[in-house]
Amino acid sequence: MKKYVIGLDYGTDSVRAVLIDTENGAELATSVSYYQRWKEGKFCQPEQNQFRQHPLDHIEGLEKTISDVVKESGVAPESIVSICIDTTGSSPLPVNKEGIALALTPGFEQNPNAMMVLWKDHTSIDEAEEINNLARNWGGEDYTKFEGGIYSSEWFWAKILHINRVDENVKNAAYSWMEHCDYITFLLSDNQDLATFKRSRCAAGHKAMWHESWGGLPSKHFLSQLDPSLAELRDRLYDKTYTSDEIAGNLNQEWAAKLGLTTNTVIAVGTFDAHSGAVGAKVEENTLIRIMGTSTCDIMVAPNDIIGDKSVKGICGQVDGSVIPGLIGLEAGQSAFGDLLAWYKDILMWPTQNILMNSNVIDEHQKQLLKEEIENNLIRNLTLEAEKIPLSEAVPIALDWINGRRTPDANQELKAAISNLSLGTKAPHIFKALVNAICFGSKKIVDRFEEEGVKIEKVIGIGGVARKSPFIMQTLANVLNMPIVVAASDQAPALGAAVYAAVSAGIYPNVQEASQKMGSDFEAEYFPQAEHVEKYAELMSQYQILADFTENNIKSKKKSKVDSL
Repeated sequence: MKKYVIGLDYGTDSVRAVLIDTENGAELATSVSYYQRWKEGKFCQPEQNQFRQHPLDHIEGLEKTISDVVKESGVAPESIVSICIDTTGSSPLPVNKEGIALALTPGFEQNPNAMMVLWKDHTSIDEAEEINNLARNWGGEDYTKFEGGIYSSEWFWAKILHINRVDENVKNAAYSWMEHCDYITFLLSDNQDLATFKRSRCAAGHKAMWHESWGGLPSKHFLSQLDPSLAELRDRLYDKTYTSDEIAGNLNQEWAAKLGLTTNTVIAVGTFDAHSGAVGAKVEENTLIRIMGTSTCDIMVAPNDIIGDKSVKGICGQVDGSVIPGLIGLEAGQSAFGDLLAWYKDILMWPTQNILMNSNVIDEHQKQLLKEEIENNLIRNLTLEAEKIPLSEAVPIALDWINGRRTPDANQELKAAISNLSLGTKAPHIFKALVNAICFGSKKIVDRFEEEGVKIEKVIGIGGVARKSPFIMQTLANVLNMPIVVAASDQAPALGAAVYAAVSAGIYPNVQEASQKMGSDFEAEYFPQAEHVEKYAELMSQYQILADFTENNIKSKKKSKVDSL
């Protein structure tokens, strides 16, 4: 009997399931479900950097997508041998003693603080800075050293500390907290004991300061100096972690019935989408995988004899086995990539939304048609015009920090900026400047890896931006002065999760072999254009000048104002 696996990939806006043939990685069926409450903007306050998601969005999407692919494929349920879940991260949520999400319990159904705190939620900037100050000055182990030396407001402990301080009810009701990838895995698994449930090493190591050298999570003594509630929580978390080629449990009876599967289906340990995406793109040593969507994650793997105990400064984390067991997984990234261009699109759509749609000149049907036409063609037309602008023409210089800076050297207080505007600056000039900015931010990450002794010989792009925008990819090749190949799969993270699932089920002996057999092929390659590389290097130096000015002067003014108060 042929054997199949399911990769379940939770993104920022939707969840997708793919059913994969373990022999060759062929996709037999796929299904996508968009989060309805998230789509309606519920529980979020973007102006305050608050982004929360209700677990019902995730649970409803889970049931729909997996049921869809099982029915669509027509394969026998008993031939589907394993499921692996990948999610965004760090995206933790509070749970009660039974592991039920707090937002699913009476009294917390509409409380954003009881919901999943999405990766791009930056409400805990102050708490992250407290963690950094304590780690550097308390006299004990620096628990941030394997997370680039800087703890981010996007991560586990900072978010929990913030929620505990602003919501006493959630603080008291939360027995424990789980990363999204662990929660969904737990939901499906027949192991319903939080104390013995296998938590993801990928999630713990990169975001919760877990490391084998100090026995797991940060000590209670350290955590108690931040807040006694964190020290108490540590007793209800975990010490050991597990890689995603391992089995978390079997599919429980409740969910087997809902999904049309059997309880013989294995549930693999969960993981983060960027790490599974790298596996889906056949990650190897000295290869940088760039997952390019709303933000970016940059993933590499390196052997212990190259990295050893050295901490790579300014990145998001380095964890043994987080991508491929036996190799050190390295993570960096940008807090905004496609989001920067989406922000600009929203700016340009303002007259359409607020003037055209309220016009009395045309009827409602015409309004809607015009709105859809503008929305569908805006980025494409901007791209066509931006491509025509020669590099010799004056183009503004912009920063990519519209959602803060993830790496190198995390600082979510930073804001974007733009300079060199003139009366000759048109919308396509600004669009070109923003594309340059996200590519320059990418170059800073590549430079940091190489400065820290991590050699890059190959760059692979995956995700919507990589596949849909030749303009961005060619600009990136010129800025990096490196060739870039693009993975053909639309579902690289889900495909990578399927790879982990296949190994957990014993189909392959290890992740490397499974990845080479089941991973994505490549559909395009972009080469640096020699005539443009030097000019982009000049523009990059202007980007650095603006970056230094913005970070040093604007931040220092803010600090001076705070000090004066």
